[in-house]
Amino acid sequence: MLIPHDTRYALEAVIDLVNTAPDGDQTDGLADLDALAEFVRRHDFSDVGELNPRDLKAVRDVRTRFAAVFAAADSAIAAALLNDLVAAAGTTPQLTDHDGYDWHVHYFAPGASVADHVAADGGMALAFIVVAGERERLRRCEAPDCGRAFVDLSRNRSRRYCSSRTCGNRLHVAAYRARRREAAG
Repeated sequence: MLIPHDTRYALEAVIDLVNTAPDGDQTDGLADLDALAEFVRRHDFSDVGELNPRDLKAVRDVRTRFAAVFAAADSAIAAALLNDLVAAAGTTPQLTDHDGYDWHVHYFAPGASVADHVAADGGMALAFIVVAGERERLRRCEAPDCGRAFVDLSRNRSRRYCSSRTCGNRLHVAAYRARRREAAG
């Protein structure tokens, strides 16, 4: 699946955002404005002004809406959720080549809030996945104690864990140790 750099970056931001949600013993990764500022810096969002408490609430709302797309039972539900999300963001597609990046499309309006920025670009990136018939690539980690979101970009759609180095490795080691204990008897 060929994904342009701007779509890949938007997908990475969506995944990171969804994974900031509090879950079990995990605290909210967007607990305050400093965390939101770090999220914006980490994803190098352009044209974001001074952040305020309204931005934090709005980005958390977008996070909830993105999580619903990952949980959607089918593509029709995911499409309806994405249509609502992108429409609410007031998309204004425009070509740009800023900061050393080649030409790409921004879907957010100039001067848009950070929430509309994330909703528009991330919503369109997820929409491209749905349009390509690849919604099953939007997954949650299968590790019993994880559940983090990820996009499976493997060629054969076989990725099961958010990270093969952490969740995947931990489960493989546990299975190996269980087999060794069983063999030892």
